[in-house]
Amino acid sequence: MKINNVVIAITFAGLLVSFWNRNDLPGNIDYIPEMESEPKQKATRKKPFEARYKGVNYEVAPEFDYELYGTVVSYRHHDGDSRMHMRSNDHLNMLDVCVIWGDNIDNPWLDKIDFWNGIFTCNVKTRDQAAWDAFDMYQLSNNHLISDDDAIRDQVKDLKIGDQIRVSGYLSSYGSQGGGKRGTSTTRLDTGDGACETIFVSQFEIVQAATSYWRMSMWSFLAMLCANLLFYFSKPYKPY
Repeated sequence: MKINNVVIAITFAGLLVSFWNRNDLPGNIDYIPEMESEPKQKATRKKPFEARYKGVNYEVAPEFDYELYGTVVSYRHHDGDSRMHMRSNDHLNMLDVCVIWGDNIDNPWLDKIDFWNGIFTCNVKTRDQAAWDAFDMYQLSNNHLISDDDAIRDQVKDLKIGDQIRVSGYLSSYGSQGGGKRGTSTTRLDTGDGACETIFVSQFEIVQAATSYWRMSMWSFLAMLCANLLFYFSKPYKPY
């Protein structure tokens, strides 16, 4: 087998492996001090207000001022033009993001835990008992982020696993005429249905972006594969 064919096979295999692992939580994250803190929640003076997005008027009822620092372990972007969001006429919900903080960031077996988002939930699973025993489910939250601000909606598109973020706004219930209504959790101690925080976002910031070597490897292998394919197909054809 020619060397170029071997290189193509190796880079393709590397691309597949790195693509498969691209969303793994990076190891050795340099956590900022705020990751140790619990979310801050206090009574709000904000009155119910109307938010309009994609031609739909939503009634938003703030319940508490809220600020959260968390490390992203999973997320799911939402498209209001498909599936359940379309049926409930909900274009305001832009993202569900599951984060951890506090003692969880010091869990030495964190990489043994799998996190993933369903349509409205954050799921956690591990077969490692030590990892589970060291994990605090009350220092994890799934957050429905809603906004009518296009600048904020553009910011959340850059989100990656392992990013350390700050979200501030209002824990709120909201709904639209002819659509569904969604409430919010107001405590970090609940679980199951209704345990997610619904946040009308006034500020969103990726305080420290994660460095994912799998993701870096993926792009490197892709570049090498494209270069080798270009070289392969640019050579003059030689019949055997």
